Amino acid sequence: MIDTSGRPAATELASPPGAPPRVVSTPVADDLLRLLAARHGPLMFHQSGGCCDGSSPMCYPVGMFRTGASDVHLGTLTVAGIDAVAFFMSRSQFEYWKYTALTVDVVDGRGSGFSVEAPEGKRFMIRSRMFTDEESRTLGLV
Repeated sequence: MIDTSGRPAATELASPPGAPPRVVSTPVADDLLRLLAARHGPLMFHQSGGCCDGSSPMCYPVGMFRTGASDVHLGTLTVAGIDAVAFFMSRSQFEYWKYTALTVDVVDGRGSGFSVEAPEGKRFMIRSRMFTDEESRTLGLV
């Protein structure tokens, strides 16, 4: 795939009929996303892996972080009142997380890095659970 910049685009994951979402958000995360979208415009997430803040989802205004061939588009968060929020993960990190359903949540505390929620005294975090055997079959993981 090629995006409009001519660079290789992130891999789009197939979503078979009846497949569970790979990423969802909590109502608290949705509230913070609405606040941030009002200030910064459309948003997106990227989780790179690695250590420290790299293992936390980072939220950016669309266009402020470039995704490419080394990334996977896990899904899109639908939050009432704002544009859809795409969620990307580095391909290498996805290899560890592909068997899990991810939930974007919010906790008190200031993360570091360039994620737009940092000045709010909040940070996004991921909660996860393993897909059930049936969900794994639907997603083609087994």
